[in-house]
Amino acid sequence: MLKMLLRGMVVGIANIIPGVSGGTMMVAMGLYDKLIHSITHLKSEFKESMKLLLPIFLGAGLAIVILSRLFEFLLTEYPIPTNFAFCGLIVGSLPFIFKKVKGTKATSAKYWIPFLIFFAIVIAMALMTENEGSSHILELDIWEIVKLFLIGMIAAATMVIPGVSGSMMLMLLGYYATIISYINMTVDALLSFNIGTFLNCCMVLVPFGIGVIVGIFLIAKLIEWIFKRWETSAYYAIIGLIIASPIAILLKTDWSGLSLLIILASIITFTVGSIVAYKLGEQ
Repeated sequence: MLKMLLRGMVVGIANIIPGVSGGTMMVAMGLYDKLIHSITHLKSEFKESMKLLLPIFLGAGLAIVILSRLFEFLLTEYPIPTNFAFCGLIVGSLPFIFKKVKGTKATSAKYWIPFLIFFAIVIAMALMTENEGSSHILELDIWEIVKLFLIGMIAAATMVIPGVSGSMMLMLLGYYATIISYINMTVDALLSFNIGTFLNCCMVLVPFGIGVIVGIFLIAKLIEWIFKRWETSAYYAIIGLIIASPIAILLKTDWSGLSLLIILASIITFTVGSIVAYKLGEQ
């Protein structure tokens, strides 16, 4: 239970970091296939599915709520070592995903073509994405609530796909800083018993959250269908996404504060990230 909770927290951390994929972390920790099965068979295997889903989603939720402010600070003040830690988490996942395609011929067109296509998609997203800017207060109306629901669905779909960053998608849509800000405002409102602010934040986060839940279930069904038909090709596509992710992160990193001390710190954070991903992925 505790290990599952910790794994869920890693998934949650990944989902609030632009360029890092929660789906990748699930693959790294040997959870991906089990999680997709539990989601798509929730009704028929409710008890067994909840044993896996409850600690994972609880851990992910706790990580997002507790650490969103911390990562907002780290990415602002120490972007290089922080991003190298994220790269380490991704690199540490590679041994586990390579096991999925062991014994196959990577030179086959049905494998290297999906690899190259999805590698290129991640790099293109990194090159096309510009800085989002600061968060803003939303003026809520029916259209804005519907838009938050749809954005939640899109973000959730990309969160579940290994190698694709839901947070990066939120940045592309212009809502990353705003959602993080509303999460932090909700926590502050609860701690200060500010009911008005809390309810206002709920008007933003509830439709977004419902969209996330709907998106996860819809994309899980699609992924299960794809894996039943083209499992090995799908894993090569995922490898392309995973290998491209550290490159995408480093392309988006602010290198202005680079120094010898920062380089040493980045080597340490990269190493720690790699070890953590590897250890959590052990069965």
